[in-house]
This record gives sequence, structure tokens and C-alpha cells, in this order.
Amino acid sequence: MAELNTGDSGGKKDGKVRSKKNSGSVDLTAMVDLAFLLITFFMLTTTLSKPQSMNLAMPDKDPDLVEKNKTEVADDRTMTVLLGKDNQIMWYFGQLQTPFVAPTKTTYGKDGIRKVLLQYIKSVPARYNNDPKKGLIVIIKASDNANYKNVVDILDEMAITKVQTYAIVDITQPELDLLTNEGLN
Repeated sequence: MAELNTGDSGGKKDGKVRSKKNSGSVDLTAMVDLAFLLITFFMLTTTLSKPQSMNLAMPDKDPDLVEKNKTEVADDRTMTVLLGKDNQIMWYFGQLQTPFVAPTKTTYGKDGIRKVLLQYIKSVPARYNNDPKKGLIVIIKASDNANYKNVVDILDEMAITKVQTYAIVDITQPELDLLTNEGLN
């Protein structure tokens, strides 16, 4: 539309008509709505990172419950893993006094304890006509010189190899003596 200005020049000498300049403004309401929609969309469509933890059931400290819940396990199903210093592991199969497999040094990783675990995971149930309830049982014992990373690493090996039954127990004096003789304590 055209604007008709019939008034005088407003006291200006040159007689030109000038319009008032308003400051420019931008309506940001639509932009704010869009921002909230995008935030909502990405919050609902992304998956949050899951905490990386492992479930670990620890036994009760009540001595009466410990005695009541003791389970006898066949020696030919039991592997004991001793954690020593300098990321070294010693393992044996059966009882320490009369082992089926003598104590052996190894390390962590696929060519170390993982290889041994995978071998016994297959061979132990074969002795019991592949009964899934008669699988390998691993007992983990850490010396005072083993660090926290060693315990986490051996628990990772249990998860990787899918060992069904394992326990962390206190190390005994004969086992400490064995580690000391081998230079691992």
C-alpha cells in the first residue's frame, strides 16, 4: 500500500519526507521451539552408555552360615589360580598336596591362562558324560603382592571363557610358600 503524507515537512528545510527507522527485531520463538524438539528427539533416540561392571556375589561373613552352606567339590573338577606379583599367575588342578596337574606358571591373555581355561572347560564335562552340571570350577586366590588390576583381569578371563562357577577365596600358607619358592610372592 502506498502511504500518503499530507503534513508539512516537520520543520525541515529541504522539504524531503523521511520515514522513521525502527530497530530490526527477529522473532526467535520458532527457533526455540525447534531447539527443544531437536533436544527431545536426540534424548529419546540415543542409547545411554551402560555401566561396565560385572556382577559378583560375595559370601556371607556369618560363620554359622559358612559352615551350613559348605559344598564338597570333586578334585578332578577344580582348578586353583594363584595370583602373584608382576602380573604372573600360577595354577594347578586338584589339591595342592596331590595335584592332577602340577603347579604351572603362566600369564594373562589368550596364550596364557585363557588357553588353559578353554582346554579344561571342554575336558572336565567330558569326564562326566558331558553333564552340564559337572563343569569346571575355578578357585581364585590372590597374594598380598597381586594388585587390583590382576583380580579384575582374572575376572575378565572368567567372563571371556564363560566359566560357570568360580570363587575368590583367601590364599593359604602352603600356597604362599609355593609362590615364594617360584619367585612370585
